[in-house]
Amino acid sequence: MNREKRQAIFSTLREANPHPTTELEYQTPFQLLIAVLLSAQATDVGVNKATRRLFPVAGTPQAILALGEEGLCEYIKTIGLYRSKARHTIETCRMLLDKHGGEVPTNRADLEALPGVGRKTANVVLNTAFGHPTIAVDTHIFRVANRTRLAVGKDVREVEERLMKVVPEEFRQDAHHWLILHGRYICKARKPDCERCPIAHWCEYPAKPI
Repeated sequence: MNREKRQAIFSTLREANPHPTTELEYQTPFQLLIAVLLSAQATDVGVNKATRRLFPVAGTPQAILALGEEGLCEYIKTIGLYRSKARHTIETCRMLLDKHGGEVPTNRADLEALPGVGRKTANVVLNTAFGHPTIAVDTHIFRVANRTRLAVGKDVREVEERLMKVVPEEFRQDAHHWLILHGRYICKARKPDCERCPIAHWCEYPAKPI
């Protein structure tokens, strides 16, 4: 895909949604971190249902740590893999208090050192909470990038590195949100909705019906 097409794609996505953001609900960088940690192999809708109950009661590292692992499980048991996520969350809260004064670190190395936090989670927090121009590649973005030929790669890291090279700088801050929403609602896995796709004109998907 050439530069002109990429420019047109992101210009169109920006025009349709000038200020995109995550669909996870949160009030602080810490709450965003926990919500993203809980969202692995789960839907944002499911995570939001759980955190709407959890965060008013325990929205800080101290409060979640006070709940304990079993207490936390009662709030997040509707989420897949909730026991391992509860363990990671408790360990993360303890590490935040012990090493970072209860604050979420603003650099990748310290974020990725937290239990249960990988590169994708760190990218989301850096981008959404702290304004870093990172692109967190999940299954939606991996699919959209490869299907449209926007940024072809055999794994998520390769797609991330390719996107960081080819996405025009003016769009890089919001590219993550535009692409994930596009994958979630238009460029769906089983049946992409090409007929109502706003960027179909520039998409290079070989099976595109239009």
